[in-house]
Amino acid sequence: MGVMTDIALDPGVRGRFHPRPNAATLARQRGVPVLDVVVPVYNEEGDLANSVHRLHRYLEDNFPFTARITIADNASTDQTPRIAAQLADELTDVRMVRLEQKGRGRALQAVWSTSDAPVLAYMDVDLSTDLAALAPLVAPLVSGHSDLAIGSRLARGSRVVRGAKREVISRCYNFLLKSTLSAHFSDAQCGFKAIRADVAAQLLPHVADTGWFFDTELLVLAQRSGLRIHEVPVDWVDDADSRVDIIATATADLKGIARMLRGFASGAIPVQTLAAQLGSSRMSAAPGSLLRQAVRFTVIGVASTIAYLLLFVALHHAVGAQAANLLALLLTAVANTAANRRFTFGVRGAVGAARHQIEGLVVFGIALAITSGSLAVLHLMMSQPHRAVELAVLVGANLTATAIRFVLLRGWVFHPRRAQ
Repeated sequence: MGVMTDIALDPGVRGRFHPRPNAATLARQRGVPVLDVVVPVYNEEGDLANSVHRLHRYLEDNFPFTARITIADNASTDQTPRIAAQLADELTDVRMVRLEQKGRGRALQAVWSTSDAPVLAYMDVDLSTDLAALAPLVAPLVSGHSDLAIGSRLARGSRVVRGAKREVISRCYNFLLKSTLSAHFSDAQCGFKAIRADVAAQLLPHVADTGWFFDTELLVLAQRSGLRIHEVPVDWVDDADSRVDIIATATADLKGIARMLRGFASGAIPVQTLAAQLGSSRMSAAPGSLLRQAVRFTVIGVASTIAYLLLFVALHHAVGAQAANLLALLLTAVANTAANRRFTFGVRGAVGAARHQIEGLVVFGIALAITSGSLAVLHLMMSQPHRAVELAVLVGANLTATAIRFVLLRGWVFHPRRAQ
């Protein structure tokens, strides 16, 4: 199947990993199956029976651990519920759970939250992923070495048969996750994942999405909480009859990304608390994406520049150009440092705040030298420059100063090594 990897978490994660109890031992002590494989379905009367029979045969003949299949029906309106009930009566270790509302994430929440198995998994009903990857997917969770596991169609060693359109969409989506949410896993949406039940019990109450974004939200939350994510390259063949609405799914994904960014920025998503609950040696992983930081810094920088210009214009007649520049830059610099400390670089709490502001003022001094120097040069060249020319020079100088500020804040003031 190729090389299997563990996501090494964000660069800020430190501390040793303590293996969790062996899931096979726990299952034997409790008299339950080691693995509960959930198959979420909605109006799948055509594929359900064949897929479940195939999965059942594989688990009985080739899988090294005891397992159960749970068919999670998402309010189907065709013959899917009847077929699922027949399969549950016909086959051992097959059960059916009926939900009256649609949503893959809702189905996984419902079944995973109530399952008695120590390891939980799910796969798409079309079985696009080669089942030979199931044992490598589950084994590190059974041993306690890892916390979650995902099948990846984008990892080295995977073999994928699908159209160019889906390939491009998949790669663009994962690039978006890396650049906005600092995701370190390679494939968020492959319908082939597993999680330890004890980890799921802690994470699921904080996963809000009930649809296709559920996977992404769970994985990002796990990564930010300092958990180990195991990746398995898979053999995967695209289902030509897939009924996923790409536009609606993409829109929901973008909304989900925005919601998570707000949650991390405001502290509404308690990753520090989760990290403590899931193991005291595991520290929450601070986001470190250069693109994500640059975007937030730019937004804050634009707001600061607008505030600076308004202050400069307001103070110019009263105190003159140089003094107005000094006061406007000083006030916006303090606010800018505080905003970047929290929203761009993810630093919270009072610890180090004074040092950050002092160092921020040093950076402010450099910015002042750039903008004041620009003004001085302008007035040497033109005795009475037009206000528009003066503002244009200041805007250009501020853009240069902003770029230098980002480099200094990221590489010096808020550098992760200094934070630790």
